[in-house]
Amino acid sequence: MSAGQPPGGNPAALFYGQGGGQRLLRRGLDGLQRLSPALAAALAFRFFITPLPSKLAARRRPMPADWKPLAWRAEDLRLCAWQHRDALESHGPRPRVLLVHGWAGDARQMLPLAEALWAAGFDPLLLDMPAHGRSAGWQSHLPAFVATLLAAGERFGPLQGLVAHSLGALAASQALARGLAAERLVLLAASAPPRQVLAWYGASFGLGAPVLARLRARLEGLSGAALESYEPAWLAERLRQPTLLLHDRDDRAAPLAAAQALAVALPAARLQISQGLGHRRLLADPATLEAVSLHLR
Repeated sequence: MSAGQPPGGNPAALFYGQGGGQRLLRRGLDGLQRLSPALAAALAFRFFITPLPSKLAARRRPMPADWKPLAWRAEDLRLCAWQHRDALESHGPRPRVLLVHGWAGDARQMLPLAEALWAAGFDPLLLDMPAHGRSAGWQSHLPAFVATLLAAGERFGPLQGLVAHSLGALAASQALARGLAAERLVLLAASAPPRQVLAWYGASFGLGAPVLARLRARLEGLSGAALESYEPAWLAERLRQPTLLLHDRDDRAAPLAAAQALAVALPAARLQISQGLGHRRLLADPATLEAVSLHLR
């Protein structure tokens, strides 16, 4: 087992699978990086920032009638958020909470949480991130998630809380560390930092060090920040909100070690571990819904 690889295997290899298209891409990248690491890096990066499966599948699944779309823009990109249809007619202000899905997800995945938070007296807003769900674009990346959350804070604040899943959790912690105002934070199945994710991605496609160095430079160029700024040690000095981390021991997409590292580093963090739910069933588990509602009060 390679250094940093969790017992359940390489999460990137599990995500992309071993189908014919993936095998063909691996062989193509292997040959291309021998001839031109720069061209191989360009192709690998394009694949890295393209959500799979396509958001077209998500667009064919309608949201329940109780949830109405809100069109908004950030950095000249048309985006979509979802709010309960009765939010404008509710008596008295409800504390607002942003819900953020992860990579290759969409707002529908956060619906069980949104329904529970609405019933508990909150005003949940579900975001479709760039190139996901009903939002525009076909490619996205972690810095785009962070920029979208910073813009959402300005557009939809003040915020009582931020509830985020997987890569969205990584983006949420970074956005709060960079000035997004929210009273409380919930991180569900938080992804490993991008340095580790890039290493897993490189291993799954057999990418050599010259290509990986170029991938890292491209990702850092998009955000203007070193990847170390996503590490728990960097966040610990800047993230002071009460933080609830929920993670399942059987999560193969985001290994438990990522949440454990955050729980140790963040000064106001508490980790709650489940068993048998995996990466996405955690989002609809009754214990999760209750814990999130209680934490945000």
